[in-house]
Amino acid sequence: MSVAGRKRAGVIFDFQFRRMVKVFLKKGREESLKRFHPWVFSGAISRIEGNPAEGDVVGVYAIDGTPLACGHWQIGSIAVRVLSFDEDVTRPEFWTVMLGRALNVRIAAGLACCPDDGSIEGIPFEGNRPTNCYRLVHGEGDNLPGLVIDYYDGVCVMQAHSAGMFRSRKQICAALREVYGDSLKAVYDKSSGTAPFKAGLELVDGYIYRREDFNEDSLVVRENGHRFIVNWEKGQKTGFFLDQRENRAAVGRYSKGRNVLNLFCYTGGFSVYALAGGAARVDSVDCSAKAMEMVDRNVALNGFDDGRHTSICADAIDWLKTVPEGKYDLMIVDPPAFAKHRGVLNNALRAYQRLNAAAISKVAPGGLIFTFSCSQVVDKEAFALAVFSAAAQCRRSVRILDRFNQPADHSVNIYHPEGEYLKGLLLYVE
Repeated sequence: MSVAGRKRAGVIFDFQFRRMVKVFLKKGREESLKRFHPWVFSGAISRIEGNPAEGDVVGVYAIDGTPLACGHWQIGSIAVRVLSFDEDVTRPEFWTVMLGRALNVRIAAGLACCPDDGSIEGIPFEGNRPTNCYRLVHGEGDNLPGLVIDYYDGVCVMQAHSAGMFRSRKQICAALREVYGDSLKAVYDKSSGTAPFKAGLELVDGYIYRREDFNEDSLVVRENGHRFIVNWEKGQKTGFFLDQRENRAAVGRYSKGRNVLNLFCYTGGFSVYALAGGAARVDSVDCSAKAMEMVDRNVALNGFDDGRHTSICADAIDWLKTVPEGKYDLMIVDPPAFAKHRGVLNNALRAYQRLNAAAISKVAPGGLIFTFSCSQVVDKEAFALAVFSAAAQCRRSVRILDRFNQPADHSVNIYHPEGEYLKGLLLYVE
């Protein structure tokens, strides 16, 4: 931040902080905030003036009293999640401005419409667009740490990962109504599994807003022209894994004439793309019976009832052990996160190695493997090394044809590289 920017921030923060708890950092610990990193760790704090409740907005100062940032206070190793370095977060329009900026990013990425493309006052006009679902807010990637909002054809499903965002959900809902206007059908809060159960929070999922004419049973979204049923109330995350949109399209391009195995298939996104790409056969495997029911519905919804698809309800890792070598010449290996924190990193890397070794040993000669990791603590280099070790263990010739990551609506703040979590490889196995 420039000197002028710091002076402006000081004026704004001095006004704001009259009503805020003040958090002072130890000497030298302000450098990360000067580089706009959005976290303040508890070990960096020297003293606190006041007694903040979890979720309160607090001001953060250097040891000499220089104002640095303001954000949500929370209990844990990350003590403050920064909302702003130079803006008044207490003003009523703060949330509308921030959500409007997030929408502009999705417009720039081609996921929402520009006004010239048929929108009204900048609101996305879905019409016959091939994709009408995207992530509107991706936490730190949109300068709103602790908040995720996914947009499904007029329905916004939000998840608060901090007490501050959970306590702000009504203001966030009001801002969504301003940003989307009459095109907004509903706002559903699904924070019970993500927000910290502290500070007396009543974590009960439900609608914060819904139009009188809205019927959630009928919602079907489009992704690259394919149709999917989304169940945000009972499904995983917000109901659909939007982060694999571009990687599913890649699977479709490689599937023609191939026998495909989709492991950890959830609701069958990769399976639908493979069938649309002309796969000879697709087998989908997941341990959830409810997920497999949704797979069958999505396959039928897209018109692929020609006998090329089979749903298998089983543990994907155990089932892979029973697969005859050479039966499949395209595999999708997309497991849930094996590591939620660094304490289990080594175990996670061993699990990725074992799983990929099993896939590499079973795929047909000349076969392809799309393999992924969504574990944030496993970086690209560590994941590639785990796959390398798996290939060496199988003693097969393996080439990397492509590398994958998360799409533009799961944006990464350049000052917060930790936001890059999804990584994948396309392997050619001789």
